[in-house]
Amino acid sequence: MQQDDASRETTALEERIISPLPAHLDHLTERARDYVEAASSANTRRAYASDWRHFSGWCRRQGLEAAPPDPQVIGLYITALASGSPAMKPLKVSSIERRLSALASSYREAGFSLDRSDRHIATVLAGIRNTHGQPPRQKEAILPSDLLAMLETLDRGSLRGMRDRAMLLVGFAGGLRRSEVTGLDLGRNQTEDGRGWIEILDKGMIVTLRGKTGWREVEIGRGSSDMSCPVHAVASWIAHARLAHGPLFRRVTDRGTSVGSERLNDKEVARLVKRAALAAGLRSDLREGERLQLFSGHSLRAGLASSAEVDERHVQKQLGHASAEMTRKYQRRRDRFRINLTKAAGL
Repeated sequence: MQQDDASRETTALEERIISPLPAHLDHLTERARDYVEAASSANTRRAYASDWRHFSGWCRRQGLEAAPPDPQVIGLYITALASGSPAMKPLKVSSIERRLSALASSYREAGFSLDRSDRHIATVLAGIRNTHGQPPRQKEAILPSDLLAMLETLDRGSLRGMRDRAMLLVGFAGGLRRSEVTGLDLGRNQTEDGRGWIEILDKGMIVTLRGKTGWREVEIGRGSSDMSCPVHAVASWIAHARLAHGPLFRRVTDRGTSVGSERLNDKEVARLVKRAALAAGLRSDLREGERLQLFSGHSLRAGLASSAEVDERHVQKQLGHASAEMTRKYQRRRDRFRINLTKAAGL
């Protein structure tokens, strides 16, 4: 199994606790490392490795030890994150919580236990939430009319335009995360880094995905016309790009005349959404910088959740949510007053 740069890096923490094992166990040790990597996504591993480097660097500058875990030291660290400094902007509460998760994971892999309920951590974090906590800023949902306008900005006759049309339509109709879009392969078990595969049928397309909680299947039906059909868009991209095996969405090279073999980075989905939204003139009442911040890959998922006029359970299944409450958070423009408890109570 290939390892990304983050997983190759041995941290100072790991060096402190790794003990030698008998040579005949080397193959099991390597296999165990592979399984550890498979337990989380490459993006998560990179983020956690970066968070650990930041924490250990902060400890060195303060003359403190990063290991073993000291709740008081970590309480001071998250205080520094929330307060900021001339060299660093204050972090949002969600980012601080992510840093804590990264530290807990790094300590756990090294054989230590971080008690996040310790008063030096829990009380400080509660104070940070009360002082700096804000309602989440949700990304703008891309509705069907928005998506059609975005598709019109793409060159239908070019390879890049065909690929981008397929990515937008699949992301919307499947309610997929950006990593799920770019993680698709043409078939089952074709790549080591794939997160799923597609199967094109007469009535639509089955997308099989590997997520955090296991495997799930997403059905993407055919559209009312070829112009808006995600299945037709994917089939056209495959045919014109002459794809037979491996990643579904790849780089278009040589000034748009050929297709590479490498899988697209999932950030390309967000860039595509932003670029197409700007080109289509969405939310033109705002400045360009504000518009760029308003749209992301999640705008496609939110658009499906907000637009599909079906039983909420079907939307929940499509998005892979464990609860209806999570699905409702994606429904940006639903009628919040459809059920009026004031009148139902007799007022």
